[in-house]
Amino acid sequence: MVWTVQRLDPDRSRRRLQLLAELASAKSVRDRERPPQRRGERLRELIAMRRRLAG
Repeated sequence: MVWTVQRLDPDRSRRRLQLLAELASAKSVRDRERPPQRRGERLRELIAMRRRLAG
C-alpha cells in the first residue's frame, strides 16, 4: 500500500498556518499570565508520564 500526501490548496494552507500561529501566540500569553499554575500542571504531566513508563 502506497501512502500519498494530499496537497492542500494554498489558501487553506495559509489559513491553517495563520491559525496555528495565533494559537501559539495565545498560549504564550496565557503561560506568561499564569506561570506558577502552568509550572504545576507541567510537573503533574511529567510525573504521570514517568509513572506510566515505569509501570
